[in-house]
Amino acid sequence: MATFIVNIKFSQQGIKDIDHTIKRAAIFKAEAKKMGVKVKDTYWTLGEHDGLLIVEAADEETATAAILHLAAMGNVHTTTYRAFTAAEMDKIVGKIHGD
Repeated sequence: MATFIVNIKFSQQGIKDIDHTIKRAAIFKAEAKKMGVKVKDTYWTLGEHDGLLIVEAADEETATAAILHLAAMGNVHTTTYRAFTAAEMDKIVGKIHGD
């Protein structure tokens, strides 16, 4: 499974309906699961971004579909990063020198 970190920023619609942010997160988690994406953690944050999701999916296409679905709901804007564990990074770095 590939890991992705998704930064969330509320849209105007999302701010207007902030009272339902936890409910919306639960709905997305259930919908993402149906799409083959596991939402491992959800955080609401202070600072430049309003939240952070940590999700796992079999591949980039599956993760992208779920994140596009989230954005299409209109409550958030997203920025997504592919994240690598130490073991994954070890394999990647090993390819630099043909290990």
